[in-house]
Amino acid sequence: MPAPLPDWFHTLAAELRQWGRWGDDDQLGTLNLIDGDAVRRGAGAVETGERISLAMRFDQQSPQVGSIPGRVNPLRTMVAINTPYLGDPANFCSSDDVVVMGLQASTHWDSLAHVSYGGHMWNGVPASAVTAEGGATKLGMHKVRSLTSRGVLVDLAPGGGRLEPGHGITPAELDAACTVDVEPGDVVLVRTGNAQLMRERKRTEYTTGEQPGLTTACCRWFKERDVAAVATDTVALEVYPGEDPAALFPVHLLHLVDMGLWQGQNFDLEDLAAASAADGRYAFLLQASPIPFTGAVGSPVNPVAVR
Repeated sequence: MPAPLPDWFHTLAAELRQWGRWGDDDQLGTLNLIDGDAVRRGAGAVETGERISLAMRFDQQSPQVGSIPGRVNPLRTMVAINTPYLGDPANFCSSDDVVVMGLQASTHWDSLAHVSYGGHMWNGVPASAVTAEGGATKLGMHKVRSLTSRGVLVDLAPGGGRLEPGHGITPAELDAACTVDVEPGDVVLVRTGNAQLMRERKRTEYTTGEQPGLTTACCRWFKERDVAAVATDTVALEVYPGEDPAALFPVHLLHLVDMGLWQGQNFDLEDLAAASAADGRYAFLLQASPIPFTGAVGSPVNPVAVR
């Protein structure tokens, strides 16, 4: 018999649920919190114009190692190589390529249609709104035309450190590491140091086994501050194995289904952390708009922190 989610989860979900906050037909959740003030706050954090990409690689050495069926690393293939369109190579020639990949294979955002429980997704949308033909007919990534706001880095392993595998992050740790007052509409990037494993070409160690990550208690921390989105430098975002074997990926469920809180994974925060430690600036303008694939439940992104 399938095991139901435990009582403690339902109690916490009822406390955190924000269905109807932005209307019965809302499909953006906490991205509604990104207003002009949040964007201007991000722009105001720019001092030098330095730009730092937070993306991991997009190729056959991306994070996937086969542990998630179908989430294949990008396979890019040429379909035209210096092809002369008028038959004469002295005239116009063109090269084109195509790519096949899991949309959540590398650095990405999850859409609010990514997970469900009890037959529902964000805002009470039925899970049946995701179909084989149309994908996410509601809550799809195409609903997001921009994700640009002030970003705040929370470095939980300063000095180039790395949290231990399986370490569950607590709200107290977020408080202690956060050097900026988080305001409504901010995007919080949580560094564990785990991206170092990808840089060291330890893909299997990065992607599988125990991982540091957020605990369910952190969900209150993000809700209290009206955070628009949160991303980490891990595959799972949340601690793995989880806090309770009866609740698989409970932070995903609470964020995406109950809170409408957007979340991202596989953000490489190493260069940003080094720059922030050097000058003490942990806020920046973040441009991290997903590709608006129609009906997608996730999308790759090249997040850029502008400092």
